[in-house]
Amino acid sequence: MTARRLFGLACLLPLVFAAAQGARSAAQGEGAARTPVVTLEGQALAVPVSLAPAGPLVALAPLVNALEGTLARDAESGSWTLTLRQAPERPIVLAPGSSVVTVGDDIVSLSQPVNLGDGGPQVPVDFLERTYGALAGYAFEWRPTEARLAIGRRTARQVPVAVDVVHLQETTTVVLQFGEMPRYRLVETPAGVEVEVLSDRLAIPATPVIQDPLVQSVTVEPQRVRIALAPGARAESYVLENPFRLVFDIHATDLAQPAGPAFTPPSRPSGVRTIVLDPGHGGAETGAIGPGGAAEKDLTLQLARALADRLASHLGVRVVLTRTADALLPLASRTAIANQNKGDLFVSIHLNSSRGAGAHGAETYFLSAQATDPRAASAAAAENAAAAGALPPTEGEADPLYDLQLILWDLAQSHHLAESQRFAGLVQQELNQALALRDRGVKQAPFRVLVGAAMPAVLVELGFLSNPDEEKKLGEATYRAELVEALVRAIGRYKESVEQTAQPAAPAPAGPAAGPAQPAQPGKPQGQPPR
Repeated sequence: MTARRLFGLACLLPLVFAAAQGARSAAQGEGAARTPVVTLEGQALAVPVSLAPAGPLVALAPLVNALEGTLARDAESGSWTLTLRQAPERPIVLAPGSSVVTVGDDIVSLSQPVNLGDGGPQVPVDFLERTYGALAGYAFEWRPTEARLAIGRRTARQVPVAVDVVHLQETTTVVLQFGEMPRYRLVETPAGVEVEVLSDRLAIPATPVIQDPLVQSVTVEPQRVRIALAPGARAESYVLENPFRLVFDIHATDLAQPAGPAFTPPSRPSGVRTIVLDPGHGGAETGAIGPGGAAEKDLTLQLARALADRLASHLGVRVVLTRTADALLPLASRTAIANQNKGDLFVSIHLNSSRGAGAHGAETYFLSAQATDPRAASAAAAENAAAAGALPPTEGEADPLYDLQLILWDLAQSHHLAESQRFAGLVQQELNQALALRDRGVKQAPFRVLVGAAMPAVLVELGFLSNPDEEKKLGEATYRAELVEALVRAIGRYKESVEQTAQPAAPAPAGPAAGPAQPAQPGKPQGQPPR
């Protein structure tokens, strides 16, 4: 029996070995097939791809070389700017760790954050679809079974468009409603503005008869829409979704003047001359409470006062505080104070809180109707709810149309969003480098305190008061001074970058911080008037 078994085993061993070799070869072949690749019109490109849990991340720099464009890094903020050859007037700004990018004046949310690899930023496929796809006519398809990103040219589509023109209160609004989002770019001409359609064709509609003081005509051609403006009129545009619409608001700029000497109103100097600091919470609205009893409203006021003194002495700017005492202040009043004082920068100072005691680090936010992630949404909801719970319902504070107000403000003030994002990046960078804080990133969220600020605006969470260690440090004057110095450096860097591209302005008179110590009393002004 022993000899037979040995003989049988000897016969089986080659078969087992062959099967193992075959399985190993198959596994190696499958692994090779699963190596991610990128192809353009069927031709392989040397573009690295990382497979993340949320989907593939594609190295942007080598792809830009293949699809035409430029990619530049801003050393100050750490962000990157992508300029497409096909749409140079709509620069795309992206930042590592953020799932929000700006495309021209539009804010775009991505499926996952931009990652920073060895060769620069890595982006999800939907970033490519919203940039090179929407603006340059490329089609992107991720094929998971092949681990391949296939890129090709989209075929021309026939896109229906409807035209509507309305004139109300000295403003004419032209709405171009498309059956689907076209690939387009805006071109300013001496006669007005054109929507140039890229690689698509428009289905020409029945053009309405235009009898308008600001718009002479709207002409739809297969490759463009021409909007001819009256002399002295100018157009501002924005986008609405579902359905996709391009909206142009046209205003008169060359108004008839009465006979007599011409009057030119004084122009506001360029640069950062007035900074508004907003100490979070106040009065009955305590904000977060640390395990040792420290109140957010007290620490934010201490930080804001110290920051105001350092900004006035170090940068020579005028500083306004929304509150200078333990006073209850509605959220709408905070940005109203900033606007009344013609602020050039708005910084709302807060401290974070978490259910777990281990959360730590700093976060910087700028405004968006959509939060970057669930954590950002929760942070905004907590801040908004705290204010709503501490204050009696007032006009604008408990308005059920808040979401609509936020969206309208987001559209009206979209030209500040890119600057808010850039400034937020500088703040986060200084806090990370100076204090070795955990980098929780730059995020977007619908903070009500930022709604209505007609200037670049950020909300900075300078630590977690729910963390006993951070609560203890925040109670120390030396640590608060380090936080203040990091903010001074960030504001100084932003101020310098703005004024390098602006006309020289006379220095603003420096002085002590100004602001309302309490809500305005009848007959008394709220806050210090502009100097």
